Amino acid sequence: MEKLIKPMSGYLALLIAVASFIAAIFSFANIDTSSLYVVLGVALMIGTFFILKGLMIINPNHSRVLNFFGKYVGTVKENGLFFVNPLYSTIKISLRSDNLQGQTLKVNDKMGNPIEIGAVIVWQVGDTYKAAYDVSNYTSYVRTQSEAAVRHLAGSFPYDNLEDEGAEITLREGGDTVNHILEQELSDRLAPAGVIIKEARISHLAYASEIAGAMLQRQQAAAIVAARSKIVDGAVGMVEMALKKLSEKDIVELDNEKKAAMVSNLMVVLCGEKAATPIVNTGTLYQ
Repeated sequence: MEKLIKPMSGYLALLIAVASFIAAIFSFANIDTSSLYVVLGVALMIGTFFILKGLMIINPNHSRVLNFFGKYVGTVKENGLFFVNPLYSTIKISLRSDNLQGQTLKVNDKMGNPIEIGAVIVWQVGDTYKAAYDVSNYTSYVRTQSEAAVRHLAGSFPYDNLEDEGAEITLREGGDTVNHILEQELSDRLAPAGVIIKEARISHLAYASEIAGAMLQRQQAAAIVAARSKIVDGAVGMVEMALKKLSEKDIVELDNEKKAAMVSNLMVVLCGEKAATPIVNTGTLYQ
């Protein structure tokens, strides 16, 4: 598991390295005086580079994972100039949030219909030990597992409820519920890499091109049927109200035959797609 450490400040080590480098130059400048200056100069120069190798700068929202001959030493997340054992090997890992714009995938929904789906994922490294040692390449791992999660999500729910009227959740109308399910699955899949999912949203959702036209016609037909149903319900109510008002106010008495004719005419007028053309009857009701 991740272990945070705080190395010693690197400013003192940097000062020593500068002083050692100056002393080495001074020694090489006095080679003619004594051969010992050659040995001293070489030793000081080696010491200078040895100290400089142990210096490291950590920028904001970055970290260094330290390793000593195959053994995990710890992780440095503090910012600044630090000095560590020059024999440590280091791995740079960014702690900044990153966006993953997944490619648009063509998959089958729960009902077997081909659809196109894509997602935008915001993620960041939370555990540097897992990111560095539990997976070979954590960025590639995020891309692959994110695609697998989106594919699994698409196959778990229908695109809409045209074929599955009892579906409680659909991809098109699921909204925040579908996004929450995607976030949870991504968190479970990417936990082994120490990655935290901050947000996941469906960015593209549509029927595949080969069935898009047919599905559009089906949706239009369903919308027309629903609209017609409401129109009929309203027309029946209006006819009922008209007959009731005529009867209550004793405006005209209609037998069953005339009531049927009136109902038929009103339903045609109210439910017709085009405006009705009125015909004035100058005779009686029976002519």
